[in-house]
Amino acid sequence: MSLEKFVEEFAQNIAAQTDCILRGDARAGNKHAEKALAAFMSLRERGDAGRDALAALFSHARMDVRVTAAAFLLRHKTAEATAVLEDAAKGQGLAALGAQQTLRNWQNGSWALDPS
Repeated sequence: MSLEKFVEEFAQNIAAQTDCILRGDARAGNKHAEKALAAFMSLRERGDAGRDALAALFSHARMDVRVTAAAFLLRHKTAEATAVLEDAAKGQGLAALGAQQTLRNWQNGSWALDPS
């Protein structure tokens, strides 16, 4: 599968996960989260090229997709990911809360999504 397909799979599943959570369907949301994580792991296996491909989502139309991509790329693209998270953290809703928590975890050293 191409890098672009993995990025698309990641974005679609993050969006679907959020939609499930907002409907109160955590079970379905967790299935989408697993698929998004699998797509990320496939990108990560391709090294910096895979991570760079995921960074295209920093300008995605959905804030939840931007925030999640930024959270996964904090170590690889620190300045760009932090800017995405800081912008989202100013808003309201689930994505804003996620951005705020991610920034807090990054700053206190407990962030661990892509440690290698």
